[in-house]
Amino acid sequence: MSCPSSARLTGGRGCHGRLSLPSGVCVPRLPSPAVRRKARAALSGVAYPPGVWSNAGVFVRVWEYEVPSERAEAFTAAYAADGAWGKLFGRAAGYLSTELYHDAVRADRFLTIDRWQDEQAWRAFLHAFGSAYASLDAQFEGLAVAERSLFEGSS
Repeated sequence: MSCPSSARLTGGRGCHGRLSLPSGVCVPRLPSPAVRRKARAALSGVAYPPGVWSNAGVFVRVWEYEVPSERAEAFTAAYAADGAWGKLFGRAAGYLSTELYHDAVRADRFLTIDRWQDEQAWRAFLHAFGSAYASLDAQFEGLAVAERSLFEGSS
C-alpha cells in the first residue's frame, strides 16, 4: 500500500510510539515545527471580523417552534436561511446568518438561530425594518402552534 506524499504509512507503532494504529493506515504528515512557527508569526496581530473564525461578540437569537406536520413545509420555506425571514434580515447591515433545525426525535419541533454582528446591529434592524418585521410576523401567524425564545445574547 502507498500513501500520498503528504502522508505516511504506519507500521503498527504509530506516532512516536504513543498511538497504536493498525499497520497500513495512512496518517497525514504535520508541517514541520519551523513551518508552523512561521504561520503563527504571519497570523499574529491579524484581526478577523467577529463570526469569521469564532463567534466572539456575535449576538445570537434562538427560537423554538412547535409546528404541525401539515404546516411543516410552509414553515420551512418561510424560516429557512433563504426564506422570507432570512431575506428580510439580509436587507440590514450587521446580519450574519440564519439556521433552521428540524428535531430528529420530535417531528413537530424546529429551532432557528439568527446571528448578528452584535446586539446594536439587531436593534438597528428593528428600528429600520420594524414595520416590515411586524407585517411578516402577522403573515406567518398560525404556522406554529407554539413558539418561545430560548436565548438572546452574545458569547
